[in-house]
Amino acid sequence: MTRSVTALASVLLALALAGCGLFGKKDEAKKEWTAAEYYNAAKESFDNQSWEPAIKLYEQLEAKYPFGRFAQQAQIESAYAYYKLGETAQAVTTLEKFIKLHPNHENIDYALYLKALANFKEDLGPLQRLVKQDLADRDPKAARESFEGFKDLVTRFPESRYASDSRERMAYLIEALARHELNVARYYLARGAYLAATNRAQDAITRFPNSPAHREALDVMIEAYDRMGMTELRDDAKKVLARNFPNDPMAKGGRNRTPAGSWWKFW
Repeated sequence: MTRSVTALASVLLALALAGCGLFGKKDEAKKEWTAAEYYNAAKESFDNQSWEPAIKLYEQLEAKYPFGRFAQQAQIESAYAYYKLGETAQAVTTLEKFIKLHPNHENIDYALYLKALANFKEDLGPLQRLVKQDLADRDPKAARESFEGFKDLVTRFPESRYASDSRERMAYLIEALARHELNVARYYLARGAYLAATNRAQDAITRFPNSPAHREALDVMIEAYDRMGMTELRDDAKKVLARNFPNDPMAKGGRNRTPAGSWWKFW
């Protein structure tokens, strides 16, 4: 029994040492890789959606061969891998570095698009499905940065293959940001901060022209002016509402003032 255990341990030790030898030889061989060999190995992992191994190889490629087309492509593809892993901050940082270093690169339009897309953060994964969270209810900082990114792309490269999708996302972001301002205005209205409510509603109208949120923003303004006793401003807002939305009850004067605290009637 003792001999069997000893023999088994010897076999396992031999296998372990052999494995170390193989891995050691593999690592030694990698040290001699060219930039193309590093890139091809990384691209294989990338194509198989093995994002973390791909990123590691791209980083090794950049460390050993920081210049040239392989290193440039590694930056773009590692940024996409970070994006797919949900590490959007790292993706944005990587893309900003690429854009700064290679402003005239043939794929600069894609880098701008991917940076804006990383900020877009449309998909919250399982959390989004559970809580049905609207982009308008979240911190608008990333949405604003995303909008500016898409705007930069379509301004500089209007014929880019990514321009059409960018314009569609910009339209969505305009609506989401306008609704965010409207949500804040409603919040102030519900708490009696009527001047703040009118200011935020006005922002929703002036900063995001042609947004569908304009009708409700005018409703908030009329309600807030009415509560502050500013009848002239209230009536001016009603005229604007009647001109643009003639069927709105507030424009016709048919809607009663909402009792204080009943802000949910504006949702």
